Amino acid sequence: MTGPAPAVAACRHAVRTALAGRTSPILVACSGGADSLALAAATAFVAPRLNLAAGAVIVDHGMQDGSAEVAQVAAGQCRDLGLTPVIIRSVTVSGPGGPEAAARDARYAALEAVADETGASTVLLGHTLDDQAETVLLALARGAGLRAIAGMPVSRGRYLRPLLSLRRADTEAACTALGLTWWHDPTNLPGPDAPTRSRLRGALPALTEALGPGIVTG
Repeated sequence: MTGPAPAVAACRHAVRTALAGRTSPILVACSGGADSLALAAATAFVAPRLNLAAGAVIVDHGMQDGSAEVAQVAAGQCRDLGLTPVIIRSVTVSGPGGPEAAARDARYAALEAVADETGASTVLLGHTLDDQAETVLLALARGAGLRAIAGMPVSRGRYLRPLLSLRRADTEAACTALGLTWWHDPTNLPGPDAPTRSRLRGALPALTEALGPGIVTG
């Protein structure tokens, strides 16, 4: 009898380790991208085996044409995986700091509200090692202090990032193995008008080639 694909097993192991000692209910923040979709699939598999109830929340930022449809597709995939409840929350993105900061603030406000409404003890976020590398490099570029340069913590309050030890390629491989189709966010594509993080994402392969894989894994 064969087991799951290696990437699927890695995601499940990461989630199982992260959820040890947590209590119900838990929520997965799912955008429909490969990272959060792989996290949703792993959580849907692991949570019942830990006697945990698990749902999902999808935040529709309304910043792109078709965002409501993307949210509905993500919600449908989460329901198909067995997560319940699955809640879509639409937000208005506005405020200081530019669109990236405003979107982040609106997203976390929505996650907090849904977690409070459902009594969720834990909200799982799908950040990977690639996201961590981008965060640290951005902090360095902006002259941030040591705390910012340390990157995103695995756990802070009710937020938990189980996949920080995995690469984006792992989450894509997990989705492929499970037959899940993920959404490709067009703002993640590098270009002169792309958000700062997306431009950095496009530069990471060149940095890795020049400086070695430690730029991400270190």
